Amino acid sequence: MSTLSNSQRKKLLQISTATIATCLFKRGLRNQFIQHVFPLKKGQPHMVGEAFTLRYIPAREDLNPLEVFSDPNHPQRVAIETCPIGSVLVIDSRMNARAASAGSILVTRLMKRGAAGIVTDGGFRDSEEIGRLQFPAYHQRPSAPTNLTLHQALDINVPIGCGDVAVFPGDILVGDADGVMVIPKEILEEVILACESMTKYEDFVLQKVKEGSSIIGLYPLTNPDQKQEYFKLTENTP
Repeated sequence: MSTLSNSQRKKLLQISTATIATCLFKRGLRNQFIQHVFPLKKGQPHMVGEAFTLRYIPAREDLNPLEVFSDPNHPQRVAIETCPIGSVLVIDSRMNARAASAGSILVTRLMKRGAAGIVTDGGFRDSEEIGRLQFPAYHQRPSAPTNLTLHQALDINVPIGCGDVAVFPGDILVGDADGVMVIPKEILEEVILACESMTKYEDFVLQKVKEGSSIIGLYPLTNPDQKQEYFKLTENTP
C-alpha cells in the first residue's frame, strides 16, 4: 500500500536534494545521499517515488549463464514487470559498474509501466538511449555491454544498500541534477514540513543577495531588521 500521497509528491518535486540533506542532517541522519550516482542526462524531470528494490550478488558462473534470462521468473525481469506505478526501482549492484544493471529495453518498459524512475549504484548499458528517454535514470557510469553475468539478481523488494545508503522498501527517493536522497518513510511528513520552511527561507535569502545584501546577519538570519522582514513576508505567504 502506498504511503506517498499526491500532495506529498507534488511538494517533494519542488524541494532540492540539498535542502533534504540539510533537513535530515539536523535530525541526525547523515548518510542518506546515494554516493557516486548521477543522472544520465541533465535537465530531466525531478524524480519522486517510493523505493521498490532489486538486489544483485556476485555471480557464480554455474548458476548464472546467459540462459537464465529466458526464465520468466528471473528476478530482474520480474522487478521490471512488478514495480508499482509511481515507484522508483532501486538496484543494489554492489557499487560495481562492470556489469549492466539493465539496458534501454528494460528501462523503457519500466517507463511505459508508469514507474517514477530507476537508480543503480552500478551502471546501465545503452546509456545514451536511456538518457534520451523522458524518464529519470541514475547510475555510476556506463557498463560494458557484454559483461552481463558478473551480477546475479537474487531478491526483490528487500532492504538493500545502494551507494552506501540503506534503502528499505517504501522509503521515499528524491532525485534532481545533484543526485538522489533517501527519506525514511516513517518521517516523511515531518521532513516535508521542515524542507518547505527551509526553502522559503533560502528563497528569501537568495532574493536579498541578488538585491545586493551581505550574507552577514542574513545567512543565518540574525539581523533584527531582516528577521522582521522575513517573518512578515512568511506570515502573508500561504
